[in-house]
Amino acid sequence: MIGLIGKKMGMTQVFDETGKLIPVTVVQVAPNVVVSKKAADKDGYDAVVIGVYEKKKIAITKPYGGQFAEGLVPTRILREFRDFEKEVQIGDKLDVTTLEGVRYVDVTATSKGKGFQGVVKRWGFGGGRATHGSKFHREAGSTGQSTYPHKTFKNNKMPGRMGRERVTVQNLRVVRVDAEKGCILIRGAIPGPRNCDVLVRGAVKKS
Repeated sequence: MIGLIGKKMGMTQVFDETGKLIPVTVVQVAPNVVVSKKAADKDGYDAVVIGVYEKKKIAITKPYGGQFAEGLVPTRILREFRDFEKEVQIGDKLDVTTLEGVRYVDVTATSKGKGFQGVVKRWGFGGGRATHGSKFHREAGSTGQSTYPHKTFKNNKMPGRMGRERVTVQNLRVVRVDAEKGCILIRGAIPGPRNCDVLVRGAVKKS
């Protein structure tokens, strides 16, 4: 599986060859460095570990720095790609041209945090009527049992923290790969706020 680490810059729109307007998300890709490789005979599976963005020297501990080969600058972000389709060596730098020829991608990121929310926004509950003196509007209602065991079971849909979860959106079409500007234009929206780190991989279910 081929993939890269990028940064979500925001959304814009472009025209295709037929003049149709397409909404796209711009993902900027800084040079991705191959930090290490894992082999099936030693580690049990084949994988490539890729890093991006140099880490401050003061923040590097000996165990963290020990993951990097001699001569490599420790990076802030490390991600592992299993069964990497391209032949690479430790120290190689990958850019957006790595994804040339890939038509569909899966994008993984941490979604926007929305704080503590009620059941209407968090789970889409309908709530009660808004008129005629009703005092039931956006509450969750009863959650316990009217008979034994008189308790609220686990996994009930209730108010709580919403968002800030690892989300993967699959089968997004790659509209354009701009090697000069180092960015990928992906059709539609992807998870996370602007300037968040995203993982762009070749689609598993679509080619």
